[in-house]
Amino acid sequence: MWTVDPFILGAIFVMGLSTLLTRLLGPIIISRLSMGPRSLAALDSLPPAILIAVIAPMAFATGIAETLAAAVTLLAATRLPLIVSIIFGVGAVVLFRHLLV
Repeated sequence: MWTVDPFILGAIFVMGLSTLLTRLLGPIIISRLSMGPRSLAALDSLPPAILIAVIAPMAFATGIAETLAAAVTLLAATRLPLIVSIIFGVGAVVLFRHLLV
């Protein structure tokens, strides 16, 4: 039988609610601000920066296959859309794990 800790359930609920509010209120708040080209450039650079912040600990805390895959993802993120970069990274880690392990 499964038991659910109420604190875990509450944490999941709060995270989901904060994600929903961010997704709903973000565009509304941004549309009311006047932004110059530097602000727009800063916002455009956020998705690749967040991607690298998520994969960097994995790249340095695991094996050579993951480190090489992180490098592939980093290079892809500089030229390609974010979702394509993620696909390249997942494919690279699968390939490198197959070849190197």
